[in-house]
Amino acid sequence: MGAGSSTEAEREPLLGPAYVGTNTQPVHSRVYGRRWLVLTLFSLLGLLQGMVWNFWGPIENSAVQAYGFSKSDIAVLVLWGPVGFIPWLLFMWLMDKKGLRSSLLLSAFFMLLGAALRSIPVTDKPLRRWMIHGGQFLNGLAGPTIMSAGPFLSTTWFAPDQRATATAVATLFSYLGGAASFLVGPLIVPAPNDSQAATGLSNSSIPSRIQLVMYAELAAIAVLFTAVLLYFPSRPPVPPSVAAASQRLSYRSSICRLLSNFRFLMIALAYAVPTGVIAGWSGVLDMVLTPVNVSQVNAGWVGFWSTVGGCIFGVAMARFADSIRGMLKLILVLMLAGASLSSTWFTLTCLSSFTHLPSTSAILYTSCILVGIFINSSVPIFFELFIETVYPVPEGITCGVVTFLGNLATGLLLFFLTFYCTDVSWLNWCVTGSCLFSLVLILFFRESYDRLYLDVFVSV
Repeated sequence: MGAGSSTEAEREPLLGPAYVGTNTQPVHSRVYGRRWLVLTLFSLLGLLQGMVWNFWGPIENSAVQAYGFSKSDIAVLVLWGPVGFIPWLLFMWLMDKKGLRSSLLLSAFFMLLGAALRSIPVTDKPLRRWMIHGGQFLNGLAGPTIMSAGPFLSTTWFAPDQRATATAVATLFSYLGGAASFLVGPLIVPAPNDSQAATGLSNSSIPSRIQLVMYAELAAIAVLFTAVLLYFPSRPPVPPSVAAASQRLSYRSSICRLLSNFRFLMIALAYAVPTGVIAGWSGVLDMVLTPVNVSQVNAGWVGFWSTVGGCIFGVAMARFADSIRGMLKLILVLMLAGASLSSTWFTLTCLSSFTHLPSTSAILYTSCILVGIFINSSVPIFFELFIETVYPVPEGITCGVVTFLGNLATGLLLFFLTFYCTDVSWLNWCVTGSCLFSLVLILFFRESYDRLYLDVFVSV
């Protein structure tokens, strides 16, 4: 079917020596208990990478007081995450040629180096700001592997009826890390106007609280880096499915296949635009909610529950997709319709002086949290649909392309925010427009399940 589907030859299993038995079965498959350890290590690294990336947005006012940052500086600190995706082709090549272990070790090393750099307690404020920016950039370099390799890990280690669930866990833990920052930052680091009255601390103690959180994140990253160094195999001795053992396209052929596949480009945009816009929007959520009289702590709680809700709902939907296969498009349509309605509700509520809609804290919190739930939970479903659409392109390369596009959208949004940061109401309209745009694309998308075909029919 042209560039949109695989050929029969490409669906044939790769009968290499490691996977061949002596009987008539084409491929032996087996799942190992150690897959849960591999998934746990990968997911925890994603959690910490997300926490470090979203560290500064939830404590914007405190960071301004402690280090003299401006609103533009905060936007740039968040922007370093998308900028870290610039060398994504290198990480995808490393994953394709050397395996997930090499790519993940390099990413974990960048995280460790970045966390150490920004934690050095120098007294010169300009130098300290540059070191913090450098640390955020190094943490951003871990993004291509952390955010793209979840489907590759699930295919390599998990059986077909567990793949979507494993993809959801591996992918959404990075989002959960961003949510944890909404909670940890404002609770440990007080806002300047609350520091003395509410906590008994002076404004001069704010830098020490920020330093405490950075030291804790550095220690956690060091422990995980050591664990990955000691044990993180690239693949199991025997593959868990026919698809895991099948022939894949080469690196160059994969890139050409993706760029020439109109159906893939269609859903890639449907994923990248809303997730990229909402990632940038949530990274400066305190800035978005301040004009409607929401405090730094309450904005942190809104961001926390919107992301945590998305992670929980995303795992539940992935489990549903594992049990009832071939329903990915329908699930996405329902999620994006919910996101479109919720974002429109939130945007109009923030403009209550013009729309005369009721604007209470409960309405603002509910609509904002629903936006995060619907969009964040769609990520693993999108990833599974990508893999099914372009199989036999390797999972790491496919998801590397779409996460790069998503971070490109985030980067463009934050880039414009550095120039237009006085009135940020336009960000809400970007969220609404991106959800509607994605919904239209998915409605016109024609789904296919090439990988599922291989596992269901060839393995029988």
